[in-house]
Amino acid sequence: MPNDESVPTLGWRDRLVPVWILAAMGVGIALGAFVPALGAALDSFQVASVSLPIAIGLLVMMYPPLTRVRYEELREVARRGNYRSMLGVSLLLNWVVGPFLMFTLAWLFLPDRADYRTGLIFIGIARCIAMVLVWNWLARGDGEYAAVLVAVNSMFQVLLYAMLAHFFVVVLPPALSLGSSAPPVDVSTPLVALSVGIFLGIPFAAGYITRAALIRRRGAEWFEQVFVARTEWLALAGLLFTIVVMFSLKGDVVLALPMDVVRIAIPLVLYFLIMFATSYALSMLLGFHYGASTAQAFTAASNNFELAVAVTISVFGIASGQALAAVVGPLVEVPVLLALVSVALWVRRRFYDASGRPTWAGRTAPPGVDDETP
Repeated sequence: MPNDESVPTLGWRDRLVPVWILAAMGVGIALGAFVPALGAALDSFQVASVSLPIAIGLLVMMYPPLTRVRYEELREVARRGNYRSMLGVSLLLNWVVGPFLMFTLAWLFLPDRADYRTGLIFIGIARCIAMVLVWNWLARGDGEYAAVLVAVNSMFQVLLYAMLAHFFVVVLPPALSLGSSAPPVDVSTPLVALSVGIFLGIPFAAGYITRAALIRRRGAEWFEQVFVARTEWLALAGLLFTIVVMFSLKGDVVLALPMDVVRIAIPLVLYFLIMFATSYALSMLLGFHYGASTAQAFTAASNNFELAVAVTISVFGIASGQALAAVVGPLVEVPVLLALVSVALWVRRRFYDASGRPTWAGRTAPPGVDDETP
């Protein structure tokens, strides 16, 4: 655990991410209003029912984070007893608790809007693989463990996303007798799987190949300090470009439905707060080190909104309510997670000792169970 003085501060570009997103939305809306022919022109270039400019933006956005995943460390996890226990808790939170929580909140707050509800569910089953590295770094969490979680979640998403979408949108509501009071939702599971294969599978494979090839050729230090520094801006550029294009196509809907945006935002905020608090409480109860608890909490609370945006646009179309709900995701998640960074630092001062071991109720974690560096 680094000392307070040694922890770097957030760069100006990352600090202004919410501002960039709002500005991109404004530019997109202005373009749609003052250059109405632009939207039709952009939407005329399509691949697999997705606007080609949006597809390019999404792929560019997801590539840099997937080059930063330390795939090579996954073999070491199996030999670390402390990581195995922590990883089990993380998998429970990410792939059981999180999806069911978002499903519940979506139905509680949007029982009359199947489109918005479905968009939220698609966010809930998309586990974070990008921004969690930023939140964890700011909160002085265990970077190595966070990288392992990102790698595991990336692979799980490739395998499980389409099946979870089918289960939570098509299978579960009728089984709980929810479908009788709401319009049925038509979801093409093969199309969801195809979208995941394109928008996660392609950048996932590219990220893995890039990392393996460059580390073998130039070394890990050069890769982390030079390549990552030169390419990390692409993720933000891809996100902002995608938002500009999306809002140029449907910004008028956002302006016409401000209360709908608020209705979508409320369950999202509750989701982030509940997942963060639940993860921290469970990690503290089990005696995990601050670094691991923090990485666990931000991974559980964050979502891969890039994938949710890509899949909802591909499956339901750019003008759909599902896509609108997915677009609201990053607008809400970024400021909320930035605020939770401050909460995590307060938790560290209040409930952990100088070495990062939990001290609540006079308890300290047993040696070797939760050290950040095994």
